[in-house]
Amino acid sequence: MKKLNIGLVGYGFMARAHSNAYLSVGQFFELKYQPVLKAVAARDPAKVKQFAHKWGYESHYADWKQLVEDPAIDVVDIASPNDTHAEIAIAAAQAGKMILCEKPLARNLPEAKQMVEAVERAGVANMVWYNYRRVPAVTFAKQLIDEGRLGQIFHYRAKFLQDWTISKDLPQGGQALWRLDAAVAGSGVTGDLLAHCIDTALWLNGPIQKVTAMTETFIKERTHQQTGKVSPVKIDDASAFLARFQNGSLATFEATRYARGHKALYTFEINGENGSLFWDLHDLHRLQFFDYRDAGNLRGWRSIHVTDADHPYMKHWWVPGLQIGYEHTFVHQVADFLNGLAAGKIPGPSFSDALATERVVDAVLKSAQSEVWQNCDV
Repeated sequence: MKKLNIGLVGYGFMARAHSNAYLSVGQFFELKYQPVLKAVAARDPAKVKQFAHKWGYESHYADWKQLVEDPAIDVVDIASPNDTHAEIAIAAAQAGKMILCEKPLARNLPEAKQMVEAVERAGVANMVWYNYRRVPAVTFAKQLIDEGRLGQIFHYRAKFLQDWTISKDLPQGGQALWRLDAAVAGSGVTGDLLAHCIDTALWLNGPIQKVTAMTETFIKERTHQQTGKVSPVKIDDASAFLARFQNGSLATFEATRYARGHKALYTFEINGENGSLFWDLHDLHRLQFFDYRDAGNLRGWRSIHVTDADHPYMKHWWVPGLQIGYEHTFVHQVADFLNGLAAGKIPGPSFSDALATERVVDAVLKSAQSEVWQNCDV
């Protein structure tokens, strides 16, 4: 196998998920490229050294610019906070590096456009870590839709519910809570949780034409960890919107961090003329499927346990009936990237695909502010 040297930026939750994927992928997939954990960069010298030692990276930097300039690095993997994505990606593209970037692509639409322009100008391979596409049950749903099993689509509904920011005493900003700081995150649940829902929806059901939305920030002020001052909270704690797809279907989307009792409830349901699909992240190895064409006395929802060898990705893992989990979606994404590289065509989501999601996010935020329908510039 050809060696492919990985340069990772970041050492948080996503950096661990990516590193695990690079280490695992060659054990389960037949590949022409072998990922090598070459270097990792992050701002805290002590922590990045510790991370490099724990995960087996050959070297480490306290400045991402050194990593991008390292001639040994083939792929720059951006797993750092949102405010760093654009600068790192543009520099990596100019250096001729392939790029993998965590979602959302950027803090806002202008940054996302600059990133797309940079990778297209440089002609470098690129991909965004919208990993839920690679849950086997979700990929199987895509297959069923593409086969026409649902017929004309009428409805799409998605929600992503959490409850971790309800406390008024929770500060904003800093290493652990940067998602509550608009300067770093860009937006709240719209760009964080709903971005996942939007990407999946665009992949499964096609372009979104227009939206009308509302958002809310329930706690207006929080102490900022870096300044120690009480500052306005500028991210959205909750977001909901209606949408019209290009194929004529209607949609509802909802995300919040104020749904007590939910840690990561992500679901979607699709209703068509011939059938329906439903998926739940908490039961991620199952796909619920209803086929109206079944005989009347047998018609009903069926629960498909997506673990057989003829289901997406599953032949690479265990015997039928034994399920896999969240971390495997990142392994699948690395495998797809490496196989695409060998074939000369990188699968989505590309930076350009992620830009389509950013257009919807931008339209949602504008609609919530203006209280009118917004086009998504499809």
